[in-house]
Amino acid sequence: MLTADSISNAYGDRRILTSATLRARAGQVRVLFGRNGIGKSTLIKVAVGRLEPDNGFVRYKGRARLSPSLAELAREGLFYLADEQLFSSAFTVRWQLEFLRAAFDGRAVEDAAARTGVAHVLDQRPHQLSGGELRRAELAAVLVRRPDCLVADEPYRGISPADAEMLSSVFRELAQAGCAVVLSGHEVHTLLEVADHITWCTDGTTYELGAPAVALTHERFCREYLGPRGARLPSS
Repeated sequence: MLTADSISNAYGDRRILTSATLRARAGQVRVLFGRNGIGKSTLIKVAVGRLEPDNGFVRYKGRARLSPSLAELAREGLFYLADEQLFSSAFTVRWQLEFLRAAFDGRAVEDAAARTGVAHVLDQRPHQLSGGELRRAELAAVLVRRPDCLVADEPYRGISPADAEMLSSVFRELAQAGCAVVLSGHEVHTLLEVADHITWCTDGTTYELGAPAVALTHERFCREYLGPRGARLPSS
């Protein structure tokens, strides 16, 4: 569905990425791990058309894009949930979701709000919501939009376990419906639980580690990213 291939990028004299690749596949939840400052967000921004790489290219829905824009990719079904404010404080949540529904002939706002547990805050403005409510409202926007590809940077940051559980269930539902989902973050156990595939960004490049159970056998990933205690998948 989406590939940012052989991406290199530098900020001034500092090279962040040398040859990194990010892939999104329909029907899968893929997780991008990497330490802070290693280039995860840079790679994501290149993939969604918010940043032009020094080298490499983006392919979306089978067509290579040398200089894609987020607006172009969004018109073709991509939704980028950035690690920043999605909603404007000038309008209610309902107004903004209705605007999105009308623009993209999307899912009913009430249905999306009920699924994400924010029906009771629809007529409030975003600054009146708690962090968990705001993240749920952002996920309602995703459901209203009904994207073919969702790229979410740090969606679990700063939310409660209950909110995280709801997010994970919706991400899984989106993938089961055929959406290509890419997530990033540092919430290791939560992300391992929801993922079908793990990609590790380090030293300017990326490694495709495969399914979570396989990633946890990768010695260097466990040692350098997870730490000496490593991580374990929760027992089923």
